[in-house]
Amino acid sequence: MTHRTSANIGLSELASAAETLLADDHRLALVSAHQEARGFGIVYLFVASNPDRRAELRLHLPPGDPVVPSIAALSFPAGRFEREVHDLYGITPLDHPLPRRLVRHHHWPRGWYPMRADAGPPPAFGDPEGPYPFVTVEGPGVYEIPVGPVHAGLIEPGHFRFSVVGETILKLKARLWFVHKGIEKLFEGRRPADGLELAERVSGDTTVGHALAYCLAVEEATGTDVPPQAQRARAVLLELERLYNHVTDLGALCNDVAHAILHAHAGRVREQLLRLNDQVSGHRLLRGGITLGGARLRALPDPTQLAGIAADVAEIVQLALGHTVVADRFTGTAILPQQAARDLGALGYVARASGLGLDARRDHPFTDLGPFTPATRGGGDVLARFQVRADEIAASIDLITRLAGDLTPGQTSRPLEDGISSGAGIVEGWRGTIVHRVQLAADGTLARAKIVDPSFFNWPALPVALSGAIVPDFPLVNKSFNLSYAGNDL
Repeated sequence: MTHRTSANIGLSELASAAETLLADDHRLALVSAHQEARGFGIVYLFVASNPDRRAELRLHLPPGDPVVPSIAALSFPAGRFEREVHDLYGITPLDHPLPRRLVRHHHWPRGWYPMRADAGPPPAFGDPEGPYPFVTVEGPGVYEIPVGPVHAGLIEPGHFRFSVVGETILKLKARLWFVHKGIEKLFEGRRPADGLELAERVSGDTTVGHALAYCLAVEEATGTDVPPQAQRARAVLLELERLYNHVTDLGALCNDVAHAILHAHAGRVREQLLRLNDQVSGHRLLRGGITLGGARLRALPDPTQLAGIAADVAEIVQLALGHTVVADRFTGTAILPQQAARDLGALGYVARASGLGLDARRDHPFTDLGPFTPATRGGGDVLARFQVRADEIAASIDLITRLAGDLTPGQTSRPLEDGISSGAGIVEGWRGTIVHRVQLAADGTLARAKIVDPSFFNWPALPVALSGAIVPDFPLVNKSFNLSYAGNDL
């Protein structure tokens, strides 16, 4: 049973209210700003587990030059959310310890905030603010290696600047947000049903995760109860998405240490899973499986096929970790200490590989999964992130087999109710916890949609893990995190 609270507070109450929630084992999951008829509003969503608790703090800011007290000293993620809100809405966080731009592109004219109602069309390219002010590392033998923002692969742009001595990385700065797509703005004014396909495409490899978080948010906002069978079908789709992505990563990690044959075998298994996705949902990336109020299954996964895939993956993992070169490259490489993961707010397999048992499937369940314990490892290195993926593949196959036994193919759903409010959806996507929050206008259309992909939390952990690593290990470490540019650069 989820316990939800909300409170309208004043600016002077924000820090104490946030501090109380954080002391009560809550974490900051989302900060969402929006424009109101007279001024601005900001919502802070804090969540906790055992039992599932969700608390919203709501602030109203007058028009003109809006400001809000910074709570970055209490929560590292809060500081990044505050910078994002400033860049998109022009709301200044007072006394922020690092008031540099985060999302804002150098060619945006000063005073132009794209999420405001009066923002107008995108500006022409220019250079009014100059280059990003990277921190410079100086000393004997220190030099810089710039990488990107344009890369050789089919990935979105990101700039990495290494400060190194010899091959040892002293500091890495990742500069993202080269492609601000305005996705959250695209939701505004749409009917909830018209926002679903957009949610599916927030990050192409996370169709189910984002679609489901969006649907859960809309269903909470409208007071719609989803049939238990549909919720179980959703859980099956979510685990199928986890499977093909984790298998892909296992192969890619082997490839990054030159074990190409295991990469090929992982690719073979991935293709089996993509074909299974197509049989179950009608789409290789599972689009169309999640619907507002329910789910749609064209077929059920074959337990025998899943058992064969589980044995295949187990053999790939055994061959990988039994190879001395693979084990040597993985072990002790790019350690993210548990305390650093906790302080940064890391999520998903990144957090679980550092010993933090955060998992929305247990902490914020939308359906009963039965006995379930998140897979964790304590090493915090590439090896641990590899092992957590392998453990989760086995767990996902077990979940799918158990859940599918009570299902029948077809569509199970319930029409949306007529309630008009706000709601939040929390889902454990394959990368980690995804949160969507929606506000509905009086006519039932979307007034605001806020999206938080786990990569927003995990990108700052990558430079921390790479401190002291060597430059040749960067591709391997980067793949072990496998963060989304698209989910981050909304």
